[in-house]
This record gives sequence, C-alpha cells and structure tokens, in this order.
Amino acid sequence: MSDLEELLADWREGTGALVFLTGAGVSAESGIPTFRGTDGYWRAGSVNYSPMQLATAAMFATQPETVWCWYLARFRRAQSAEPNDAHRAVARVQAAYPERSFLVTQNVDGLHQRAGSPLATTFSIHGSGLLMRCSPACTDATSPLPPIDDGTSSEALSEEMRARLTCKTCGGWMRPHVLWFDEYYDELHYRSDTAVSVSLRATLLVTAGTTGATSLPFSIGNRCARNGVPIIDINPDTNPFAELSEQNGLWLRESASSGLTKIAELLDVA
Repeated sequence: MSDLEELLADWREGTGALVFLTGAGVSAESGIPTFRGTDGYWRAGSVNYSPMQLATAAMFATQPETVWCWYLARFRRAQSAEPNDAHRAVARVQAAYPERSFLVTQNVDGLHQRAGSPLATTFSIHGSGLLMRCSPACTDATSPLPPIDDGTSSEALSEEMRARLTCKTCGGWMRPHVLWFDEYYDELHYRSDTAVSVSLRATLLVTAGTTGATSLPFSIGNRCARNGVPIIDINPDTNPFAELSEQNGLWLRESASSGLTKIAELLDVA
C-alpha cells in the first residue's frame, strides 16, 4: 500500500472530515490566469495597474469604472472557461461523502460549483465573480452579475453597463462580491468563520493549487498541522503547505487535476 493509499484508507475508516483547500492553480488548468500573474495587469490610460492596486476598496472609491472594467474582463474569461478534472474530482468526492467532505476555495470563478460542488459544503472565502452587492451597503444582499458587454477594453464602461452596475435602491455603485486586499474576512459575506469551524473537524486536509499567500488559508493549514492532521499537498512547486505535509502527510509534486483525480479514484469514487 502506498503512502497516499494509507492516508486515504485511514481517513475513510474514521469519522472525521476531509477538507479540500484550493487556490488559483486549480483553475489555471482551465485557462484562467493566476491572480498574481502577468495577465492580471490592466492598463488604464497611461497607467499600468497591478492586481494588488486594483483589487482594493481604496482604488474602487476613487476609480470604480477602472476597477469594474478589469474585473469584467476577468469574469468574462472565467465564464467562458470549463471545469477541469481537478474540479470534477473534488465534486465527486463531495457527492460520495456528503457528510464528511468539504471544500474551502480561494477561487471566485465558480468552476467548482459548475463541476457539481454543493453550495452548502463549499466555502468560497474570497467571494464569487458571479455576484455583486451594493458598495455603500444599503443592503447586504447579493445579486447576479449582469451580462457582460464589450466595455472591458479601457477604463470606461458603456452607458448600459454603468446602469446595470448601479444599485437600484440607493443609486450607488454596485461592487464585485469579492474580498479585496484592504478588507478582512467576515462570516456574513464569505462564511469565513464556518470555514474555520469545518477545518477544526478535519482528520485529513488536501491542499491543491495554493501557496497560502492569504491569511485564512495559511491559518487553516497551520492549525491543522498543529492539531496533528495529515496534509496532502498537491503542487509541482515548493510552498508552505508542502513543507507542512512533509512533517505529517505527503507532498504530491504534480498538477491539481492529476493529484485530485488519484484521490477520487483511491476513495473508490465513480
């Protein structure tokens, strides 16, 4: 029996939770560029903005159209992408073990959900590119992102898109339903407390396509490691989760689709 088979057999014979923690590397196999990659940069006028500049409440407060144009271009790309084997493998495990398997994802593209991961046990801790909400927060309710027109090539939106991105209640800007760099995780918008609670039930953590560059995923990994939870890290490149997995668990130096498919197959998931 291989180390991977042994880890999965131990989990299957127990009663604890299996928690998947996924990041941009999973969706990269569907053609979606990683957030911090060169494809994330956006030119508006004579300025070339980085994602870390654009994805902030401060930037939105001063240049909402520029921020929206950048996001709409990214969201359009996500909408045209298809789930890959990694997304499907996670969904298959969740379907086979509905009471014991959970997904915490940093991805906002909705591909996990389109692959079949149920909303009840999927925690999109960075929000959703399919939704928007009122920026002045006259309500906390979310609404679907409107159809994306061609106003994504510069810092200017079309009149029609600008109207679609206006709150019908207060007349203020709607905003993408995503967590910005200068904001904090919260339960109301991102179910972050619940995601942490679920991770405390884990007897196996599987990380894929993430380096833990943001605080909550890194905290979940460290907390699991301190509690003696085995970690299976799936990533071809070295990263903090790989180091944690070498303490107690396994590092699979391969793509997310390859590693997650193996896990689904070894769990006898059809």
